[in-house]
Amino acid sequence: MSLGLWVLAGALVAGVLLSMLKAWYDGRFRGKAQVDTVSAADLGAELGERATLLQFSSAFCAPCRATRRTLAEVEGMVDGVRHIELDAEAHLELVRRLDILRTPTTLVLDSTGAVVKRASGAPRKPDVIAALAIAIDHQPS
Repeated sequence: MSLGLWVLAGALVAGVLLSMLKAWYDGRFRGKAQVDTVSAADLGAELGERATLLQFSSAFCAPCRATRRTLAEVEGMVDGVRHIELDAEAHLELVRRLDILRTPTTLVLDSTGAVVKRASGAPRKPDVIAALAIAIDHQPS
């Protein structure tokens, strides 16, 4: 086999592995080492009684629409949970403070506004529900 074919095969394998890694990582909820807090004044809206699903979106973001539907469904399923969607471009100070690097990004806040979990990309409904359970059970210190 020629060197060119080996290089091509290596590039294909690397591409497949990277796309699999991105698919696995995209939309996963992760904890946050440093606790950020978001207030109702930051959002221009009241926080949820038990938890808040805070979504950062942008105008031409197709995954943002899917995320909006998913979070709205979960909001309807769980009492005391509020879904708030913010345009990232209109809230640049908050985007910088919370280190939002892409849209959609979803932050799961507890009842006090502390960020408990975050996901970059479109999250799956079971992952949102699991993250909400952690936020609802979270006891602020």
